[in-house]
Amino acid sequence: MSDDRRLDVLRAIVEDYVSTQEPVGSRALVERHHLGVSPATIRNDMVALEDEGYITQPHTSAGRIPTDKGYRMFVDRLATVKALSQAERRAIETFLTGAVDVDDVVQRSVRVLAQLTNQVAIVQYPSLTRSTVRHIEVVALEGSRVLLVVITSSGRVEQRIIELVETPTEQLLSDLRSRISHASLGQRLPEASLRLADMIETFDPNDRPIVSSIVTTLSQTFTNERSDERIAVGGTANLARFGSDFDSAIKPVLEAIEEQVVLLKLLGEATSGLTVRIGAETGNDNLLGTAVISTSYGADEQALATLGTVGPTRMDYPATMAAVSAVARYVGRSLADT
Repeated sequence: MSDDRRLDVLRAIVEDYVSTQEPVGSRALVERHHLGVSPATIRNDMVALEDEGYITQPHTSAGRIPTDKGYRMFVDRLATVKALSQAERRAIETFLTGAVDVDDVVQRSVRVLAQLTNQVAIVQYPSLTRSTVRHIEVVALEGSRVLLVVITSSGRVEQRIIELVETPTEQLLSDLRSRISHASLGQRLPEASLRLADMIETFDPNDRPIVSSIVTTLSQTFTNERSDERIAVGGTANLARFGSDFDSAIKPVLEAIEEQVVLLKLLGEATSGLTVRIGAETGNDNLLGTAVISTSYGADEQALATLGTVGPTRMDYPATMAAVSAVARYVGRSLADT
């Protein structure tokens, strides 16, 4: 595919087919695009593109449509990510502004992504294993009760009230707060749990029962939920909007979406940068007629989880890629502010 003109022809076929949902002929290409060559030359280019597997003819006397290989070439070499309009950026910001916690951020994100792309949106909950400790507070209550507050980099806030074996002194609590902060702040949750456990032996034996109760509760708080195995899905009704050529694919796509393990696998592969998987690249027979566009998101440039969309291979790749990237950026900011 060293011929730039043939690449231009392929780009035109992809764009027209996505727009019209109809096979594209040489005459349409001449009328809609300024390719600077005759219809006969374009027909020759289309034959070459078909021979190389980038386009195909769905039935006799019809125009051509892109193959998965053609879409891949389009995404890799021809697509320019579209800039979001002011209205689209405002919609994302409006949707996410005022989110009260992580659950709220995720649910809002999946709704706005489905609306922007008219596809099925998937958002993975922030991974606890990748989150770090942002703040821990130890507050004395009445008697021997103590309130523990944990805030993670994913924006999750956990509170626990525990009844200690005896009432701790203020000096012990002050010392404990200092050592807990030193051992855990900025650490990923699994590492923070280990460091806190090692800290118990550094206290006076008489204080260790109290310290052990607090550290044990904190460790349980760190691992109380496998949130990295939770996902939110929205926009499944959009499957009905993809046109009659996608009708036969709706049922298997729905079956794949219902399998959370499948979605987690698809999203889990997008841990660095924007990822586009087309047709067989998804690794799932039920998704052969689809493309999955996904990327990671996080707070303070730290990847916490992933989000993306599932739609037909005949999709507006530049616009979808822009929407997925933009929502991921806004989600990261929202988590940082939560």
